[in-house]
Amino acid sequence: MIRVLIAVAAAALPALSWQQERGQLDYSSAMFTVMAAVNAAGYDTGLESPANHPLRKAVREEIARRNPPSLPEIRAFLRQHRQEDAAWELRQYMSFAVLIEDAPKFDFRLRNNQLPPDVAALEGLIPLLRKFYQEAGIEDLHKRSIPYYDQFLAKYQMPTIKAVQEVSAYLRAPTSGGFLGRRFQIYVDLLGPPNQILRMSFLGDYFLIATHSAEPHIDDVRETYLHFLLEPLATKHGEKIEEKRGISDYVQAAPFLADHYKQDFLLLTTTSLIRAIQARLAPAAGRQRMVDEAMGQAFVLTAHFHDQLPAYEKQETSMQQYFPDLIQSIDLRKEGRRLDALEFSKTRPVRKAKPVAAPPPPAPKPWEKQLEAAEDVYAARKFDDARKAFAAVLPMTDDKSVHARAYFGLARIAALNKDPELSEKLFQKTLELGPPAQEKAWTLVYLGRLSWAAGDKEIAAARYKEALAVQGASPKARDAAGKALRETQDPK
Repeated sequence: MIRVLIAVAAAALPALSWQQERGQLDYSSAMFTVMAAVNAAGYDTGLESPANHPLRKAVREEIARRNPPSLPEIRAFLRQHRQEDAAWELRQYMSFAVLIEDAPKFDFRLRNNQLPPDVAALEGLIPLLRKFYQEAGIEDLHKRSIPYYDQFLAKYQMPTIKAVQEVSAYLRAPTSGGFLGRRFQIYVDLLGPPNQILRMSFLGDYFLIATHSAEPHIDDVRETYLHFLLEPLATKHGEKIEEKRGISDYVQAAPFLADHYKQDFLLLTTTSLIRAIQARLAPAAGRQRMVDEAMGQAFVLTAHFHDQLPAYEKQETSMQQYFPDLIQSIDLRKEGRRLDALEFSKTRPVRKAKPVAAPPPPAPKPWEKQLEAAEDVYAARKFDDARKAFAAVLPMTDDKSVHARAYFGLARIAALNKDPELSEKLFQKTLELGPPAQEKAWTLVYLGRLSWAAGDKEIAAARYKEALAVQGASPKARDAAGKALRETQDPK
């Protein structure tokens, strides 16, 4: 499966660095490497779900085929640090991925004393990850997966822009990725369990990670962005909020409210305000239902804020300036009477995900179709036609790896036509252009054969050794290189 999937993905590969930054909405090479490693090491949560992106299975199978030597060490390390709760296990991996640098360094971005304990516990994974990255050919796998990430990002792009602009306009706040020296970042991931949304913050930076789903989770984007903008205001005016803490007594018996809300009144207040704003941003017909749901879930100041927000909307100052007035307007007696009559929901809130069909593969680029046609003609041993077909690829793109594949085809034709000088020249050109792993390994095997035929035994052996060292080489290329290397070492 991986060969078909990766071949199609490579056809749509944009001519840019695989680590190029995309901004607030992006994919992460570090996250791809971490999730590829944990999947290969046996992370199976959600693996049987039909909502998985097919890339998850494809990457697992390809890494299993490549069998990197570091994999048993990674498997043993993760077994020692496994979280019993599946949700916390995924959060630990994702938090770790967010807090390490991109390949190939993978160093922590923060000092050890700034790291969450569960992330700091994975420090020993960093050297293993560096080895795994090289041994499993992760750069090549990620590069070939980019079209699928771009396809999923495209589903998020316009709705995310709209949600961020909508929130910024309502709060009268700037729409840049940084606000008060902080960062808001969305990452998409296709190798984790489907339909997962993870929100996390570290030293004022906020992250939302979305795994594969039928539709983008824009409500979660909007809610996370509201937390990003409003939580600093709650911290700044924490003393005023704490004056209203008596209200928190009402939520202690709420059956399905998470403990961190019961313990952190600032967070409970901020989330209540966010739920009220989300209701105000929704169509009028559904607003009261949203408020009632939030109150039933024990976000007990939602109704108060929803009542007060129309006054905010009618004046001109920003939420940053108006926020103290919202807090000051909380009447403890009035809210106590409201909460005395409140019944909390007796059912746990459940995220409902729409079923997802397997996404169509990105359409092959013209040069990919041309390469396939050239290989078909080559397989039919129509070498004159194949030479023309491979040559026709070169003006179609500036991508050096594509040119390398075309020169690889031309070099093989020259070798079959018994033109060793031209063949060697073309194989050398293939190497200079940085071919994919499979073509690189075979190119080195062919160059070794040419050196052997020319009587250069030492050079031939060196080429075969290079071929065996190529990460991601096919088993056939490895077998051919190993057999040829043994021949160079035969005393006969």
